Amino acid sequence: MMRFLAAAALLLAGCSRTDPQTEAQRLEREFEQLMSGAVLAGKFQVGDQVKEDRYTITKASKLTGDLWTINARIQYATHDVTVPVPVRMKWAGDTPVITLTDVGIPGLGTFTARVLIYRGQYAGTWSSKDHGGQMWGRIERMPPRKE
Repeated sequence: MMRFLAAAALLLAGCSRTDPQTEAQRLEREFEQLMSGAVLAGKFQVGDQVKEDRYTITKASKLTGDLWTINARIQYATHDVTVPVPVRMKWAGDTPVITLTDVGIPGLGTFTARVLIYRGQYAGTWSSKDHGGQMWGRIERMPPRKE
């Protein structure tokens, strides 16, 4: 009886396994589709001040390994720039985490951030040379272009 249970457990474990490479590719493809043509509409906090920010992402694409480029229009306070942002993508299981460490963004400065994406929402931390805080919001689809 014990051998039967052990054999059944091994069989079930083998049947439920997915190829890790295939699963990683699926998650990356889903992330690319979610983020391309998306708007991250939310807020950021510095100290006690909460302000609105907006990231309009035209395209997210994997380059190699965990290196990605996110083409984004970044809007907050008086800033409004469109730039390709090089990021490293890490995964917490099925959850993508966008990471930047001391990345220079033209027109804005140098930033470090960790932003978690899950079920249409984002949340994270960010910092620059002399300040930082939290950020959070929702992921929306860009409206269709009028021709």
